[in-house]
Amino acid sequence: MKGPHDITETNGPAPAGPFTPSEREAVYRAIRLRRDVRGQFRPDPIDPAQLRRLLQAAHDAPSVGLSQPWNFILIRDPAVRRSLHDAFQAANAEAAELFPGRKALYSALKLEGILESPVNLCITCDRTRGGTHILGRTHDAATDLYSTVCAVQNLWLAARAEGIGVGWVSIFRQDDLRRLLHLPDHVVPVAYLCIGHVTELYEEPELMARGWADRLPLDDLIFEDAWNRPGTA
Repeated sequence: MKGPHDITETNGPAPAGPFTPSEREAVYRAIRLRRDVRGQFRPDPIDPAQLRRLLQAAHDAPSVGLSQPWNFILIRDPAVRRSLHDAFQAANAEAAELFPGRKALYSALKLEGILESPVNLCITCDRTRGGTHILGRTHDAATDLYSTVCAVQNLWLAARAEGIGVGWVSIFRQDDLRRLLHLPDHVVPVAYLCIGHVTELYEEPELMARGWADRLPLDDLIFEDAWNRPGTA
């Protein structure tokens, strides 16, 4: 008789190997063409089954010690959205003052779609999930936060493959998010996302297209064996 930890055909290793060329290209294409969407949202609703697939993709993300520290708060109430939009505007006015030499360009950028997108989603990290000691987190307490970001990226890439836009709104005071979403002290808001159908996307990241920044060359970012030792890949 097999014990509870014996590998079986249903829970053990499965054959490994590359995807087919077309499958592989689809993965890289989703990565390459993913965009942070702000102003291209359409008002038509997202099919519930489609939204469920996106949340499942996020839930399929890797997590330290299989702790799965994330929760998904869907925000549809117009009044709650308006309050969150007000909180964004207050924080955004503060942020604009930090770029005095580029304030006009900053103010011309649309940095959220809180009221326009059919679904708002806050992905949080429960820092107590899994107990006091979590495998893999014993020496780096922040790994639960990194895990939650993996869930965000999974959802973003799945959304791109589904033809759905996602925009990450990061310009909030943390206390405002906590208050408006009634978050307990041990839960951290990691990503506030605007989600909806889009007709068009920028061919390159919008901040590049609008002249805010350029993509750094990959070769300048590769080191080998130690910091600042040039490497090749």
